[in-house]
Order: sequence, then C-alpha cells, then structure tokens
Amino acid sequence: MTKTFVLGLVLLTAACSTAACSTATEPPPGPGLSKVLLMGDSIAAGEALPLAEALDASGVTFESIASDGGGNVVGPFSPENWRTLPERIESARPDVVVYQLTTYDWGSREEQRAGYRRLLTTVTGVGARLVFVTAPPIRPDDFYRPHMADLDRAPAVAREVASSGKATVLDASAVWGGTYQRVRDGKADRGADGVHTCPQGAARFTDWLLHELATLYPGFTPATARRWANTGWSADIHFRGC
Repeated sequence: MTKTFVLGLVLLTAACSTAACSTATEPPPGPGLSKVLLMGDSIAAGEALPLAEALDASGVTFESIASDGGGNVVGPFSPENWRTLPERIESARPDVVVYQLTTYDWGSREEQRAGYRRLLTTVTGVGARLVFVTAPPIRPDDFYRPHMADLDRAPAVAREVASSGKATVLDASAVWGGTYQRVRDGKADRGADGVHTCPQGAARFTDWLLHELATLYPGFTPATARRWANTGWSADIHFRGC
C-alpha cells in the first residue's frame, strides 16, 4: 500500500525510490552535532524510525533507547530502567539526549521533579545536553485515565527542572495540537488506539524536531524530507494500528 506524507509544501509518496528522493542538492552538515540519543516510550520508538533515517541523511549518528511499555525515568518501570540507564547514556557518547515525556511519567510533582533532575544530572555528567520534548496528547482509556493529572503536569515540571539553563524543553504542540487528532490532512496521523503515531505523524514530528535541533545547533543542517521520508520505514510493525 502506498503511503503519502505531507511535510510543508512537499508531497512525498512511498512509490518514490530512494535514489529519486535523494536528488536534492544540500550543503554538508556543519559542526556542532554528531550524535543524538533518543529516550522515551513506545511512542518515541515509532518516531525513532524516520528520525534515524533523517539524521543519517543529515550526517548525524543516531541511537534510540526508547522502550515499548516503559522508557520512563519516573513512575512505574523507572527503578528497573535506572539500573542500566546511566551506563547506557555514558556508553552512547551523545552530544544531545532527547527525552520525550512518556505516558508512564506518573507520580507526584516531587517525584517527577526528582526523576527529571536525576536525568539532567546524568546527561550533563557525560558532557551532553538534555532536551525534553512534550508528548503528543493521548485519548485516555481506563488504563491512562487515573494518571492524566500527572501526565498533564509533567511538562511544567520539566520546564521547572530546565530553568537552571542546563536543559531545554521543546513544546511539540506545534506538531500535534492540544488534543488527540486521529486524522490530519485527510490521512491517519495518530494510531486508532489513541496513543501512538502513524507514519504521517512520525514524519511531521521528525521534520519539526530536526529544525528545532538546527536552532539549538546552528552548525547542523537538516536533510530535506525528500531524502528520508520514503525510505521504507513506514512499513514497520510500530505502525500496525494505522
């Protein structure tokens, strides 16, 4: 099945071959960004697929440790995650760690603050920059409904932790809007489960994040969407709910 992504004014189809989609001439990436490490839950794991292609096309190394059913630094599963997380971050040798707030970031304000501060200390301790990214809005079911107050509070707590100047918070509402939206531009943007993203949404998120990173790292030149949007990643099982 052919999937179509709309990014700005660029219309891309999966029928386009990699070679044909790579004809755009771009300047080589400048210094300042060599490796990005992505953290988060299964939403981020899906977004990692186009992000890996886009950063590779931009001359930047990428690694994802986003985890299906976890990946959080506060709330359930976080104690287990913290057993190995510092070593994984250090061994990755990133310039920037992107932590997309997860659907498991449950807990009180104090618990969230402690988890985010611990992450900031860990990331800066290896000489990297921490970038928090707000999660896409979800359509809560019985599993998530008891925790929505915590999830709604999480961005404000992340901003509080970042206010020291050692971290950045990116508001992804520019991508997703303020509420869950299943269809955008006539195509599936979010999964039918009310949580995950579809290829179109993941591609839009990737395009947005690359340009945000270019603002933080002026020497970084993102590849155009023509070079990465239709390289086969959209067939991954992460998008089966689309």
